[in-house]
Amino acid sequence: MQETKIILSEKEIPMQWYNIMADMPNLPQPPLNPATKKPVTPEDLSAIFPMSLIEQEVSSQRWIDIPSEVLDIYTLWRPSPLYRARRLEAALKTPARIYYKYEGVSPAGSHKPNTAIPQAYYNKKAGIRRVATETGAGQWGSSMALAGSVFGLEVTVYMVRVSYNQKPYRRIAMETWGATVYPSPSTVTESGRKILQKDPDNNGSLGIAISEAVEDAATHNDTNYALGSVLNHVMLHQTVIGLEAKKQFAVVNDYPDIVIACSGGGSNLAGISFPFIYDKIHGRDTRVIAVEPASCPTLTKGEFRYDFGDTAGLTPFLMMYTLGHDFMPPGIHAGGLRYHGQSPLVSQLYKDGVIEARAYKQLSCFEAAITFSKTEGIIPAPESSHAIKAAIDEALLCREEGKEKCILFNLSGHGYLDLTAYDDYLSGKLIDYEYPKETIKESLARLPMI
Repeated sequence: MQETKIILSEKEIPMQWYNIMADMPNLPQPPLNPATKKPVTPEDLSAIFPMSLIEQEVSSQRWIDIPSEVLDIYTLWRPSPLYRARRLEAALKTPARIYYKYEGVSPAGSHKPNTAIPQAYYNKKAGIRRVATETGAGQWGSSMALAGSVFGLEVTVYMVRVSYNQKPYRRIAMETWGATVYPSPSTVTESGRKILQKDPDNNGSLGIAISEAVEDAATHNDTNYALGSVLNHVMLHQTVIGLEAKKQFAVVNDYPDIVIACSGGGSNLAGISFPFIYDKIHGRDTRVIAVEPASCPTLTKGEFRYDFGDTAGLTPFLMMYTLGHDFMPPGIHAGGLRYHGQSPLVSQLYKDGVIEARAYKQLSCFEAAITFSKTEGIIPAPESSHAIKAAIDEALLCREEGKEKCILFNLSGHGYLDLTAYDDYLSGKLIDYEYPKETIKESLARLPMI
């Protein structure tokens, strides 16, 4: 029998996270306080984050220890398996070797608990009673609800309204773990009420939901804010994925020529790729490809400049690729990729040419997901289908060129709570949508002048 799954023991879970800030060719510009236009201080952030996470946010230390309490919980699903996609390879008739790291084995069904668990741990240790957060498709909200239940924290989730309506089972999962979930924009916060006054039928966006969660945290002394992507400490926590993958490739004496992940806020891509980018920075010839939806093309059509991380302008200015903080993406099913900005770390690496980026329309991604599910058996999350599409394209290119390359992609979650999306695709209800250049230009014209 040929080996399909490469499995590590629990003793082989990485004991440290990898901080790419120690090795980047150029560090990102610092976040700025909107009031002073000067770099934010730890005191600026202490109203919504525990000091332990603030320290990780600004650290340039290469390796940061994972607390034993976090490692104990990681053992519920880590190490996650690395699969050799032999059946997909055969269906594509490609000489490429395709691997995927499967993060859908976590209790929440995605990679998001890798950072939700440590964020809950650090907040609990700091004496916080409640966490406010946002979620798009629900993977992050589910993960934070899970983490809150583990550490005895109350969790309030502002869920993007279109996903709240599209994905009721994600909401039910959050509530089962004890979280309170509001469709965003909501009537619970001032920022939500203002948006609803202007547009009562607003579908919501991650930027709006972030505004509500930040406002909630900033106005309650016992509450902190938790973010599932974008920030440096979130990227840090996710590197457990790529660190495990490197150990698994060593077991089978292989190494990826191409590393692929979908990218909304950046945590998925960072998790699988940053440990391999370490090797790339030090001379290894590896391509890293970020894949985004054509309906929210942050890297491929956005501008690299300072912008708010949220719609209402409550967050610091971040230097990142952005479509504009009031950009309103369409209600595609890959809700986790509907963010106007991008991680400053990922943005800087893209700016410096360390990583590549491409955008796909949703119908081709669902087609790739169907091909994958029929060959490998797993129904992927709509977000992950973007990575699958890119992996298939690269494998077909290998077939055309007669080249045998090793391709790794992050299967960041399963789609079993997203079956409405597949129902819409199979019944012909989904349409392709590419955001008009003119509309993006209008949104970018409203960016703050820094």
